[in-house]
Amino acid sequence: MRTTSHKPFEDVSDTRLSILRTARELIQTRSYLGLSFQELADRVGIRKASLYHHFPSKEALGIAVLERSVHQFDDWVGQLSGSPQAQLQAYILMFRDVLGAGKRVCPGGALGPGWDSIEPGLQQAARQMRQRQIDWLTVVIGQIKPGKLKTTATSAQLASEVFALCQGALLSSRISGRPQDFDEAVEPLVIQLQLPPLP
Repeated sequence: MRTTSHKPFEDVSDTRLSILRTARELIQTRSYLGLSFQELADRVGIRKASLYHHFPSKEALGIAVLERSVHQFDDWVGQLSGSPQAQLQAYILMFRDVLGAGKRVCPGGALGPGWDSIEPGLQQAARQMRQRQIDWLTVVIGQIKPGKLKTTATSAQLASEVFALCQGALLSSRISGRPQDFDEAVEPLVIQLQLPPLP
């Protein structure tokens, strides 16, 4: 996986960081199309016009939220250790526990329902976020010893499967409001990859 050098992404003004965090939460719970600048401003405690000082458009804000998510993913990957199976289990648990199965969806996944209505720049940012994870998953799956997987799929095919299944399981558990539905959806994948059972 290509690594990038970047300064800490949290090195921004408190107001901008508050906007990014709150916007992410709203996107994850209400979707990008449901994101209202007025509600965002009210939650952050600033005037709506002040949002445009930090982000000239809703698209710019959405792109910044996804870029921040990519940086957070890169930082998370940088702290991982253990076997490839342990790292894959950690990835699945990140979807379940950090993104919040049953309560939220992935910020990138939240763009799916209105994909044809969102701006090309935001679509590109979502594609880059997806590809960063697919690239990492491909490398990690490729490190598993031959014969240890119950499949004939390539590492790249399995990476796409893991990403898609985690996204879908997160969406399914959001619809039901039941985190356990996430676990049930990914259990066949856990078995296929011979991962430790999810705690």
